[in-house]
Amino acid sequence: MLYACIKSEQIKIKRSFIWIAFVLTPLIPALMGTQNYLNNLEILQSEWASLWTQETLFYSNFFFAPLIAIYCSYLWRMENQNKNRHLLLTQPVPVRDVFLGKLVAIIKITLFTQFWIYVLYLISGKLVSLPGIPPAETFTYTIRGLLGGVVIAALQLLISMVLRSFAAPIAIAVMGSITGLLAANSDYGVYYPYSLMMLGMNANKSYDMLSGSSIPFFISCLFYLLLFCCIAVLLLKHRDVNA
Repeated sequence: MLYACIKSEQIKIKRSFIWIAFVLTPLIPALMGTQNYLNNLEILQSEWASLWTQETLFYSNFFFAPLIAIYCSYLWRMENQNKNRHLLLTQPVPVRDVFLGKLVAIIKITLFTQFWIYVLYLISGKLVSLPGIPPAETFTYTIRGLLGGVVIAALQLLISMVLRSFAAPIAIAVMGSITGLLAANSDYGVYYPYSLMMLGMNANKSYDMLSGSSIPFFISCLFYLLLFCCIAVLLLKHRDVNA
C-alpha cells in the first residue's frame, strides 16, 4: 500500500508547477553567491571553497526552507480543499502510508534540489574561471545538507498537514530560516531543526562547523525525522477516528 501511495504522489507532482520552482529558484542563490564572491575577491581567496561559502550562505539560510515549504503545501493542497481530507481518511489505506508516501516524494525532490544546487556550483565556478575541481569536502557537505533538509521537509510536511492554508506554512519556513540562522551560530544549532541544513552544508564558514559534533548532528537528524513522522501519523489517526 505504501508503494501505491508513493506512486500516487509522484503522479501528482509529475506535471506540476513545482518543477519550475525546483529548476529556477536555486538559480537565485547561485547567482547571488557568485556575484558576492566576485565582489569580495580581495577577502575570499580560497577559490572553490570561498565560492561554496557564498552560494550556500544564500541557499541554505534563506531559500531552502521556503522552497521545501512550497513543495509540501502543494502535496497537501488537494487534500486540504473541500472535504477531500475526509474522503482520503475513509479510504482503506493506512494513514501511516498516506504521510510516508508524501514524505518519500518530498525526499526525492529534496535530493534532486541538493544535487541541482551542486551542479550550479560547479557551473558557476567554471564561469568565473576557477581552476581544477572543487574540494571533496563540498560534496560531503551536500550530502550532510541533504540529511538536514529531510528533517525540514518532514517538519514542513507536518505543518502543511495541520495548517490548511497554502501560504502559512511557507511563512513559517521563512521564520524558521531566520531563527535557524541565529541558532546555527550558537552552541545549540544541532538541536534546532531549521539549523540542521545550514550546519550540514557548512554555510558561509571556512572551517567545518560540525567538527567534533558530527555524532550529535546525525542523532538529531534521526530523532527529529522520527518525531515528526510519529506526530503526523498520530494526528492523522486521531482525525480518522473522529471523522
